[in-house]
Amino acid sequence: MSVRQVMPKLGEERTTSFKEVALGFTPDQAKLEADRCLQCKQRFCVRGCPVGIEIPDFIKLLREGDLEGAARKIKEKNSLPAICGRVCPQENQCEKECILARKGQPIAIGALERFVADWEREQGICGEAPPQRGGTVAVVGSGPAGLTAAAQLALRGHKVTVFEALHAVGGVLRYGIPEFRLPKEILEAEVDYVKSLGVEIKTNVLIGRTISFEELRQQFDAIFIATGAGLPHFLGIPGENLPGVYSANEFLTRVNLMHAYDPSFDTPIKVGRQVAVVGAGNVAMDAARTALRLGAEEVSIVYRRSWEEMPARLEERENAREEGVKFQLLTNPVAILEESGQIKALRCVKMELQEADSTGRRRPVAIPDSEFEIPVQTVIIAVGQGPNPILSRNVPEEIRTERGYLKADQETGATSIPGVYAGGDIVTGAATVIAAMGAAKRSAQAIDEYIRRKKGK
Repeated sequence: MSVRQVMPKLGEERTTSFKEVALGFTPDQAKLEADRCLQCKQRFCVRGCPVGIEIPDFIKLLREGDLEGAARKIKEKNSLPAICGRVCPQENQCEKECILARKGQPIAIGALERFVADWEREQGICGEAPPQRGGTVAVVGSGPAGLTAAAQLALRGHKVTVFEALHAVGGVLRYGIPEFRLPKEILEAEVDYVKSLGVEIKTNVLIGRTISFEELRQQFDAIFIATGAGLPHFLGIPGENLPGVYSANEFLTRVNLMHAYDPSFDTPIKVGRQVAVVGAGNVAMDAARTALRLGAEEVSIVYRRSWEEMPARLEERENAREEGVKFQLLTNPVAILEESGQIKALRCVKMELQEADSTGRRRPVAIPDSEFEIPVQTVIIAVGQGPNPILSRNVPEEIRTERGYLKADQETGATSIPGVYAGGDIVTGAATVIAAMGAAKRSAQAIDEYIRRKKGK
């Protein structure tokens, strides 16, 4: 059995530069990896893809040298392939289902998707707006779910308008994922593709403030709400209100949306010599690796469980460790300590794991008399996020949950209000980019059917 190709990475300059770390396959590597595909009749890999890409078909076209055909095949199902090829957790989805994974290494499907998408972008190939023969749809939010729904609806002939509250498009793709993992030029190219399909994007429009929800209902045949979950959670421990404590959401937004990664911008952000990041998801890894690049000398991930229980992708954990991030595992913060108004340490207790809890992971329990301190000047809290209450308060109460999420059918995204749909993190809570895109695709299909029934087509 042939060996899986390993994607090259940026060298020693990684921790002093915001350049992309993963460099992508070379043409020779892409060909060698594509040749490994068995072209199975039972397409388990396709079943593992939340957006249903015909994976063996695009790989076959790639190895035959038809890169343009491979790109078209991917975009039949995925409107943001260059993004998914970089940030999608393929190891838990399509690659996990690959038949080769049973006895060895699966096909590097994500890397091949990225290779094809990058080739298409470099050739300057873009989309074409189809004839508009359908209805009008408002999409609220321009993150992965919003952009996916917009593209899919435009391809079905609907006139789509995306409303974005911020001044820049992309949602979490722009403000939440660092430049070294998802360069802004890649995001811009994917947004340009969505626009090329005839989608109109309006920024600086906050639903409930700039325009009311009822006004949207009057102006459009259908609405798809995809506002994500961007309100940070905190620990509820003493000291969280001190200067130098950030939510990961605020920290990454300042860096990404306010260009702190670019030395020519004077973005207000301060990082101490020693930084603690509390949490162990992908957002925590992003925050820790970003802090290193902003000049921190010592960055620690503080997590109450073990390495095996971490929710972050293994690739991101390994990248963080390679770059020098330390891991304070089985450790739980109980207070942030200060001296003269400045953070001086994170007080923690040691934990031990007992039986599994409702998440399937072993439950952490504090060890008595195990308190200790980690010297730090900056603390970043990355323990999850919830829905922004501004929009939730401005949609009808009948489609809101007590926690501010929206009630919608898991398959179609339909709410109890005819013509109003919702999908992504605003329905499920914080999840992956590709999960949000899968929900948006299903909703786009349902919205298309709803409008055609409404118009008698």
